[in-house]
Amino acid sequence: MTRRTFRRLVGVVLLLIAGGLYLTRPERVDPASIPDHAPDLANGERMFWAGGCASCHATPGASGDAKLVLAGGLELDTPFGLFRVPNISPSPEHGIGGWSNGDFLNAMTKGTSPEGLHYYPAFPYGSYRNMALTDLIDMKAYLDTLPASANQVADHALDFPFSWRSALGLWKLLFLDTTPVPAPPGAGELAERGAYLVAGPGHCAECHTPRNALGGLDTARWLGGGPNPDGEGSIPDITPSPHGIGSWSATDIAYYLESGFTPDFDSVGGSMTAVQESWAKLPAADREAVAAYLKTIPPSAAAAD
Repeated sequence: MTRRTFRRLVGVVLLLIAGGLYLTRPERVDPASIPDHAPDLANGERMFWAGGCASCHATPGASGDAKLVLAGGLELDTPFGLFRVPNISPSPEHGIGGWSNGDFLNAMTKGTSPEGLHYYPAFPYGSYRNMALTDLIDMKAYLDTLPASANQVADHALDFPFSWRSALGLWKLLFLDTTPVPAPPGAGELAERGAYLVAGPGHCAECHTPRNALGGLDTARWLGGGPNPDGEGSIPDITPSPHGIGSWSATDIAYYLESGFTPDFDSVGGSMTAVQESWAKLPAADREAVAAYLKTIPPSAAAAD
């Protein structure tokens, strides 16, 4: 190979890399699409508990009112490396107190930071992007009312190539626009509301739907359970299948979300404990909506791995 040919090949490779980085650059919400919306703090609190924000962002081991201090620090040990959950309190220096509504919407629906960097999908923006922008604006307004924390969380500890944030643009192209399984036609308004709560703020699929080798959701097994992404064991199937919760009535499901007790008098455990405690703070209608939706979705065809 001549030196001239080699230079041309290098040039082509560099152009391909540059083109790929351009096509996978972090996206932002069109400012014109942001509604002129007066925040509803009561709805913001409702979205906060539906989203289980405290279950990940409160200081590990916090209880009572301390769970409203979203100082971060929880560590998620995954096959991709160690993710550290950030401080999202209203602290301008260490949290998100300095964020605009646009910054918040970019993070929650595009996975893009105020600095224009990709967020890792350990932050479940793939689900939050299914939320109404008005609900997200309400959530941000409620977060701004919570106590500020000066806790400074260390960065993630990831090995190459997972430490290369620019590659996340390709992941987003492949997996970000995952379409959740809707309530079937004619299921009714309650089930449709449940579909919104499950696929959006509740982000149930992030744990209860299995993933492929690159971390994309396998929607063919929607809510069918799978390996625990943060430790040993598995996340259960919550579809109406024999190895899921097919024997549970809608009343059983709603009561479990309220009380933490299953129909056979077992109790919630593991990471689901904090999630259930959040759902217990929501109106009964929201728990009933989730139950109605879960009874309508297709049963998983196979047991959790």
